Amino acid sequence: MFKKIATPIYLLVAILFTVQVQAAPLIPSAPDIAARSWLVMDADTGQILAHKDADKRYPPASLTKMMTAYILEYELNKGNVSKNDLVLVSEKAWRTQGSRMFIREGTQVKLGDLMKGIIIQSGNDASVAVAEHIAGSESAFADLMNQHASLLGMNNSHFQNATGLPADNHYASAHDLAILAQAIIQRFPEHYGIYSEKYFTYNKIRQPNRNKLLWRDKTVDGLKTGFTSEAGYCLVASARRDDMRLISVVMGTKNENARAQESQKLLAYGFRYFRTHKLYAANEVLNSARVWGATKEQVALGLEQGLTVTIPRGQASKLQASLDVDKVIEGPVRKGQVFGTARVMLGDQLVAQQPLVALEDIEQAGIMTRIWHAILLFFVSLFG
Repeated sequence: MFKKIATPIYLLVAILFTVQVQAAPLIPSAPDIAARSWLVMDADTGQILAHKDADKRYPPASLTKMMTAYILEYELNKGNVSKNDLVLVSEKAWRTQGSRMFIREGTQVKLGDLMKGIIIQSGNDASVAVAEHIAGSESAFADLMNQHASLLGMNNSHFQNATGLPADNHYASAHDLAILAQAIIQRFPEHYGIYSEKYFTYNKIRQPNRNKLLWRDKTVDGLKTGFTSEAGYCLVASARRDDMRLISVVMGTKNENARAQESQKLLAYGFRYFRTHKLYAANEVLNSARVWGATKEQVALGLEQGLTVTIPRGQASKLQASLDVDKVIEGPVRKGQVFGTARVMLGDQLVAQQPLVALEDIEQAGIMTRIWHAILLFFVSLFG
C-alpha cells in the first residue's frame, strides 16, 4: 500500500499511498438541530464534523458532573483513592437539592457507589460528597475542576460547583464538553462501562439512567444528561459503530425527548457521511534515514502516536501522505527525538500532521568515524 521513493539523504523523502474505494457520495449539510448549541465530533481524531455555536458559553447543568466523575476517575487511576473507600456523608451533601442518590447524613458510603450515583442517577448529593472527600470542600474541588479543564484545553468552561446547580460564572461550551467526553472515554476505559448502565439501586431506591438513547440505540454507551430551567435540556452522547466512535453534544433543547431526538440526528449524520481511517500505527517503522557520526548508519523513523483521520465517505482515494525528513541527522540519536513531520493531505487541505521521531537509540561513533563523516558531509553540502 505504501510506495517508497528512493532519494538522496539531503532531499525530501516522500511516501504516497492510495486507497481504492467506490465513487464519492454527495455530502449534505448538517441536519437542522433544535438546540441552542450543538456539535458532533469524531472521538478518535477530535475532528468536529458539524456544529453550531460550539464555542459559546452556556450553563451546563448536570453535564458538570462529567468533570466531577472525570476527577474521581483520575484520582482512582493515580491510586489516591479506592472504590472501597468509605465516605462520610456531610450535612451539606445530604441537604443538596435537585436530583439525588438519597444518601443520608452521618452514614458512610462506598466511593464506588457514589461514582455510580453521580453517573447513573445524576445525584447532586453524591457529587458534593465526592467533592468533599477528594478536596476537603466543594469550593476547593471546584478549583481542582478548573485546573483540570485548563489542562484539557477547555478554554470556554469555568466551574463553581460539582453539581451544575445554577451559579454565577458557571459555564461550559459544547466543544469543551466534547473534549471532556473524549478524555473520559480514552483515558479511563476501565471506568467507562458505568456510563452505559441503565439502572442503579441505592438505599432500596432504584433509579434509571436519564439518557434515553441507551434504550433507543444499542450502539450508544454514554455519557450524561443535564437540565435546569436556565440551561434547558442537555445531553452529551457517544456511540460506536464498527471501528468509528462519535460524540454528540446538544445544549438548550426544549424537553427530554428533544435532547435524545436531536442527538440521534447528529449521530446518524456523522456515521452516514463520514469515515475514520487509521493510517499509521504508533511505533510503526515508516521510513529509515541516514545517520552521520553514529554507530549505526540508518535510524528507523515513525510516530509516537497512531495517526487517524476522519474524512467524508468515499474521499479516501484523494488522501496523500508525505514524510518530510531532516536533511542531516547526526549521532547520538535518542528514541523520541524529532527528525521531521508526517503530513496527510486531502486534496489541498491539511487534515493531520505529527512529528516524525526516531524509534530507537543510536550511540555516537568513535572519533575517527566522526571525522570521516564530517568530511563526507562537507562535500555533500558543497555539491548538494
